[in-house]
Amino acid sequence: MRSLAYPLRHPLTEVAGSNDDDFGARLARLCDLLGIAGAQLTTATDSGSAIIAAVGPAADNLALLQARALPGPHRLVLPDIAAAGPSGARFYVGLKLPSAAGGSPLLLSLFDPKPRAAHMAERIAGLAQELVTDATVEQLRQVIECQAKVIAESIQMEQLRRELFERASATAKIGVWQCDLADNSLLWTNGVYDLFEIERGTQVTRELSLSCYTEASRRQMEAARAHAIATCTDFALTVEIITVRGKRRWMRLTGAVESRNGVATRIFGMKQDVTEEKLMADRTRYLAEFDVMTGLANRSQFQAHLAGFDAQGGNGSGALLLVDLDGFKQVNDTYGHALGDECLKEAALRLTASCANAQLVARIGGDEFAVLLGPATPADAAEALAEGIVATIGQPFVRGGHTFKLGASVGVAHYRGGFSQDLFRQADTALYAAKDAGRNTSRTYRADAA
Repeated sequence: MRSLAYPLRHPLTEVAGSNDDDFGARLARLCDLLGIAGAQLTTATDSGSAIIAAVGPAADNLALLQARALPGPHRLVLPDIAAAGPSGARFYVGLKLPSAAGGSPLLLSLFDPKPRAAHMAERIAGLAQELVTDATVEQLRQVIECQAKVIAESIQMEQLRRELFERASATAKIGVWQCDLADNSLLWTNGVYDLFEIERGTQVTRELSLSCYTEASRRQMEAARAHAIATCTDFALTVEIITVRGKRRWMRLTGAVESRNGVATRIFGMKQDVTEEKLMADRTRYLAEFDVMTGLANRSQFQAHLAGFDAQGGNGSGALLLVDLDGFKQVNDTYGHALGDECLKEAALRLTASCANAQLVARIGGDEFAVLLGPATPADAAEALAEGIVATIGQPFVRGGHTFKLGASVGVAHYRGGFSQDLFRQADTALYAAKDAGRNTSRTYRADAA
């Protein structure tokens, strides 16, 4: 049995002439008047019965007695229940109160741990029945119906809140989850099912959930989860999953640990599909760091890497190669920008292939490229690479039915201390020296020749 959510506050009868409107108190006075230990008023529901009011000690067998009394005659009188245990009712009276049209049956139960003689039991039942008038029962029913209406409205509001939550969750692509740490059982809202593309309502296990994570994300999530459980703290991270239908998605995962006496018992949180945001962020970052046409690093990323020489404090090594395409302007002027762009893409591919061991290959201008070599580069490797670039770029290629043959001028500068801007200036000086030498060649900056 369960108690109604709202206590009833209306007199069953004017017992002892009191003006107290507390219904439990009136039941207590009824028990005093009849000389019994307890009373309970219940109403039948679809799932059993619901307690409206109760006084006195609880009896272990009361629910069984009420279940017997409800479908029975007008009243059930049991003077002595010999089979009752030490905490059971030995005396019981169940009075079915008059029912209004369409109303649920009402049952007034009177009980006591001591048995009664048969004639005394019938007398108590008759007296109780006289005290409960039809008018009082009707008033009680009105109160019950009013409370039932309030409860129904409350349930309706709760359903509305749930619907609004589900709609908001679906719009935001958010779902709520929880895991009972005693057995690792999971509970998901619809949003989580939809995120993993698992049919709603399916019994899910932690093993099924983990199988959807990529290996790297699973390790990251397990580490964060274990730390949160060990320290009874929260965690949040972004992970990659592959749904049961094979789609790759990015998920924002939050978790909060619930504990008792410092021991984690439950973990719960939210899971949100952030795939679109992740792709947009990646795209934004790519545009900020890479040249869209060639796929090489752009000037911004090049400058950031070049500034790394400043952090070496003059004690590092490395080299910078600046590359200009010879003959590119004529291609643009003769064949248009579309074929000119194809020439830039081809040059980028050849540079990438030639500079596999470079720290960075970047497009820093229209037909200008830069190659950064790290400190592990041998002393003469930069000059050999420059010659290779000249030879590779100079090989003809076909695009749009036309054969193109570009050239490359390369300036090389070795880092021997100082600032990154000095290194760039030295490579630029060497580049112009290569151009002055007739183009399609390379030159290395030498301080004694500057």
